[in-house]
Amino acid sequence: MQTLTPGAHLTSPRRGYVHHGIYAGDGRVIHYAGFSRTLRRGPVEEVPLEEFAGGRGFTVQPWVAPKYLGEAVVARARSRLGENRYGIWSNNCEHFASWCISGEPRSAQVESLAAGLKRIAALGGLLGARGTARSRRVSSAIQAAPAAIDA
Repeated sequence: MQTLTPGAHLTSPRRGYVHHGIYAGDGRVIHYAGFSRTLRRGPVEEVPLEEFAGGRGFTVQPWVAPKYLGEAVVARARSRLGENRYGIWSNNCEHFASWCISGEPRSAQVESLAAGLKRIAALGGLLGARGTARSRRVSSAIQAAPAAIDA
């Protein structure tokens, strides 16, 4: 088993996405619960490592040039305990972990999905749907999807 240090960025595979959290030490992880257990949004919480991993294992996500390290990362994570403003597109577990370490709330998963949706929309235009009312409706629906999911 790998040695974990407080402030480590942990990831755990899920069906269709990767879950993120911050190792707090003593076998505990701080993460955004999101929709992990119910259809209702869950808050930022501190849980046992086993609960975070959910039987799926975990890995340590390396960072090249983190702004914060160790206990400073843990302190940032703990400063948001109880926060309940989860949003798939704008404030998810990956945004949270990234903010704790870099100061920037980013999600490579969301950025990749958004880029893919834009490519699909552009492809529709190349196939002759450009300028049609249907193309405009599809493009509007793709752009509105993040807001509708977060609502």
